Amino acid sequence: MARPTRFHIHLDHLVNNFKTARRLHGGRLLAVIKANAYGHGDEACAHALQDVADGFAVASTEEALRLRQAGITGPIVLLEGVFSADEMHEVVAHHLTPVVHTFWQVEALQRTSFPVPAPVWVKVDTGMHRLGFQPDELHAVHARLRANAQVGEITVMTHFANADDPVESVLDEPLRRFREATQGLDVSTSLCNSGAILGHPAAHGDWARPGLMLYGIDPGVPGIAPREALQPVMRLVSEMTVIRTIAPGEAVGYGSLFRAARPTRVGVIPCGYADGYPRSAIQGTPVAVSGTLVPLIGRVSMDMITVDLTDAPHIQPGAPVELWGGQVAVSTVAQHAGTVAYELLCHARRASIQYHTAA
Repeated sequence: MARPTRFHIHLDHLVNNFKTARRLHGGRLLAVIKANAYGHGDEACAHALQDVADGFAVASTEEALRLRQAGITGPIVLLEGVFSADEMHEVVAHHLTPVVHTFWQVEALQRTSFPVPAPVWVKVDTGMHRLGFQPDELHAVHARLRANAQVGEITVMTHFANADDPVESVLDEPLRRFREATQGLDVSTSLCNSGAILGHPAAHGDWARPGLMLYGIDPGVPGIAPREALQPVMRLVSEMTVIRTIAPGEAVGYGSLFRAARPTRVGVIPCGYADGYPRSAIQGTPVAVSGTLVPLIGRVSMDMITVDLTDAPHIQPGAPVELWGGQVAVSTVAQHAGTVAYELLCHARRASIQYHTAA
């Protein structure tokens, strides 16, 4: 019998979440599937979305080429642009759309021959201070691109540092900077990530870039039900393999982190940090076993965790386990592990993924 720990990916939920993003934002939408679609499998997710998305967004040419080799023909935007001028030949050969955010990228673009005018995205820094031209540089960049007959549609984008904050005024200053920077320019705009789509309608532009919300997770405050009834796409599941009882004073796991205060029924689940479950998850992190929430006890090890079944006497070996998904939100596990849902999702093991196209 195979080890029972698996990631189940519900592609129908992915499509429904995309449609929710479309309903909320309108206009054109890029499905963000960088980092292996946040651990969900970039090729499978792209194929599931190719009939509804206006294009895809990835972080690098390597990610884009995986999609092209998998038969994805729609627009693919390189969110971080190219990392060297030599990569421009891949942009041309595979019909990719680069983001330019620094002057050497503009120069590399100008030295590149495109068979037909190509769309280009330009990133402006409105306060994140990672990538992007300064707002007062945008008009000059736009003029250089417009002077190039090989450049087609220009889309100006920005990325908000605090879009996850539901307080409406949090985007006032970056929006002011963006609007001043783009005033008078004949360009398309792209401002919204998931947080802005869900919570900041004033930031809507021509294009949106939903990421986390596609996978059924609200980037807002952990512990609150996802807005707009987003459906979790990923479930990490396993089963109960061993149950034993330890006496008061006995300990469980490495470092004897948990010590029993009463006769304790300990369940062992074959899932650990090698499977993507966070080693930093604290005792008390909820685990769903046969639909009952039980607390994690002891230290997460490489391929096993332990839970306290003392108050769930009905649970027996072979019982189904959900580490995260519909009963236990991945954001809840992340909160107990001192991290964010993005990180846990990205740790999904490709070899352990099973796909489902219907509920």
